[in-house]
Amino acid sequence: MSKAKKSEFRADDYVVYPAHGVGQIISIEEQEIAGIKLELFVISFEKDKMTLRVPTNKATEIGMRSLSSPDVVSQAMTTLKGKAKVKRAMWSRRAQEYEQKINSGDLIAIAEVVRDLHRSDDQREQSYSERQLYEAALERLTREVAAVSGGDEVSAAKQVDEVLVSRAA
Repeated sequence: MSKAKKSEFRADDYVVYPAHGVGQIISIEEQEIAGIKLELFVISFEKDKMTLRVPTNKATEIGMRSLSSPDVVSQAMTTLKGKAKVKRAMWSRRAQEYEQKINSGDLIAIAEVVRDLHRSDDQREQSYSERQLYEAALERLTREVAAVSGGDEVSAAKQVDEVLVSRAA
């Protein structure tokens, strides 16, 4: 079973870990934990200055995946162009749903959060918690767009921003 998982991700691959976004597999190492030998992916999240060790046999089970294809990125950009769909539920419930979408690791779902929480200059001010969720979703989206395109985060952020501004116009 672990042989099939091993071939899916390799050292130096960029991967998406649902709760943390885009990281790079530095190495695959074996460690003994509580008397059990485990094979682990060592994933570095440069931006967060964090290293994560994920058992290779649990990687796909927890939702770790390869970077999205360029097609999925363009679908996410199309999603950004759409009209914001804000439900009339209480903010706490909506915030919970947004949080789940962000932590799902699904690029389209993250794009939906960015689209729904984006405010143009002429709209009302965002609350603190709204802004926190928006910035978290925007950061995850731009990191993955940058990793897929092979560019840097600044140009990816500019690309996402252009789509959002063109929607408002």
